[in-house]
Amino acid sequence: MNTAKTIDLEVKTVETADSISSEILENSQKKLGMIPNMYNLMANNPALLKGYSDVYNDFRAYAGFTPQEQEVILLSVSYENNCTYCMAAHSFVADNMTKVPQEVTDAIRNNTKIPDDKLRALSNFTRQIVATKGLPTQKNISDFLEAGYSKEHILGVITGVGVKTMSNFFNHIFKTPLDAVFKGRTWVKPE
Repeated sequence: MNTAKTIDLEVKTVETADSISSEILENSQKKLGMIPNMYNLMANNPALLKGYSDVYNDFRAYAGFTPQEQEVILLSVSYENNCTYCMAAHSFVADNMTKVPQEVTDAIRNNTKIPDDKLRALSNFTRQIVATKGLPTQKNISDFLEAGYSKEHILGVITGVGVKTMSNFFNHIFKTPLDAVFKGRTWVKPE
């Protein structure tokens, strides 16, 4: 049980954040129609918010995965890291923006068998990267490659693990309150 005291951060806005963070918050508002609580809090340090935002956008644009595969990676990392905020947020994105089949999203959330073989291999490999702290077995790698992914995709998974771990750890330490829009996909790790 985590008994650490909550550390409060100022909720930054477009108006109160530094110029770097303000621009990111403003772009989030334009792109998403909202500024997630996580961004408002990360804005207390422009290196964190900019680093997260840049790598997240690069992962989305250049990692070589479809939007659905990207969500499988981000959900799988968040599951392994037990991040309730990111599980809810990415479940919402998967359901409403990237159109991941709900049975896939729910399987990741519930730690049950993903019905799609290729997405199951992607999730399993991603989870192994996190669980082993970057030391998957040769069998983990072979299973991933045999599912139809490439060595370049391994690099993309590493990118997804890195960026999502940044946000997972941030949310753990600062106990980011869940945005109202994500509450329909609130998550607690199954026993």
